[in-house]
Amino acid sequence: MKWSFRIARIAGTDVRIHLTFVLLLAVFAVALVAEGGLIHAVSGLTFLTGLFFCVLLHEFGHALAARHYGIRTPDITLLPIGGLARLERMPEKPAQEFIIAVAGPMVNVAIAAALFLVLGRLPVPDDLTNLSDPATILPNLARVNVLLVLFNMIPAFPMDGGRVLRALLATRLDYARATQIAARIGQALAVIGGVLAIFFTRNPLLFIIAIFIYFAAAQESQSVQTRAATNHLRVRHAMLTRFRTLNNNATLQDAVDALLAGSQHDFPIVDENNHAVGLLLRSDLIAALAKHGPTYPANELARDFPVHLTPDTPLTDAMEHVQAHQSHSLPVFESPTSKSLTGLLTKENVIERLLINSALQKQPQPPPLPTPTE
Repeated sequence: MKWSFRIARIAGTDVRIHLTFVLLLAVFAVALVAEGGLIHAVSGLTFLTGLFFCVLLHEFGHALAARHYGIRTPDITLLPIGGLARLERMPEKPAQEFIIAVAGPMVNVAIAAALFLVLGRLPVPDDLTNLSDPATILPNLARVNVLLVLFNMIPAFPMDGGRVLRALLATRLDYARATQIAARIGQALAVIGGVLAIFFTRNPLLFIIAIFIYFAAAQESQSVQTRAATNHLRVRHAMLTRFRTLNNNATLQDAVDALLAGSQHDFPIVDENNHAVGLLLRSDLIAALAKHGPTYPANELARDFPVHLTPDTPLTDAMEHVQAHQSHSLPVFESPTSKSLTGLLTKENVIERLLINSALQKQPQPPPLPTPTE
């Protein structure tokens, strides 16, 4: 995710913090110092740090459940509105999605239960306004974990409750239809929440959350509809077959000439046997020009291929690889064991394929032929 930086790597998953989260801490600290001094600020920031540590554990609950089904989690990003665990791919079965979705809230249930045991009593259910007293940190964390469970189980995307609802619906309906129904329910709840925020609670944060939920639900529905529309397609239906490569002796100037000659962004580098050895990205090319000059060898910047696609790879799988590796282009090899390229899959070509398919689906069907009579 843009504007985020890595702070740790745990069990193969990068833990990242978004810049807006750092800004939130800074604003929160300044406000607390102005309100009650340094000790007040330290107590409040300790609570906030503990809160987002609970959020991080929540996201790792999802990640560990996904790993059980062979699904990697490349990174987890902490945002001001919570955490985001990016799965390598979606689970294949409704039961798997159900377990992955509930794993996060169950972590918060476990944290709250442990804090209740440590406290020796149930915390008094008052508000969370008193953050200046260090003695309130654990009770407040216990309360907020209960609130996290309740909030995340709201049946609306992108909360876990929306995914639980879809998993339950998908046991009776196809995945795309289940997503559409769950997304509409989430959007309806978002509208209700927005109305309550404007006319009753007058809470701007609740209104912002309602807007976020509404558009996240729409995006999830659109994403699944797109996946359903491409289920029958293969990489061969969308890959670029006329593309340029660079030889092993090419310089950055050669790469610039190729870049300016057409619309291709990234260039495979091939050896004397025409076997692909790496991929030169446009971003790396531009950065290296300022640092090394046009005579620098292009193969020094070549990146390894993140995945081995073939023309028969399902397009839905290839699209997930493009998203997971955040790559603009992916090479397509002749076969699973081949080193020879036969195509290049780009985001533009995938979008064009989807547009073409959408247009073809709107094409009116010819009327049925009359049944011959004797």
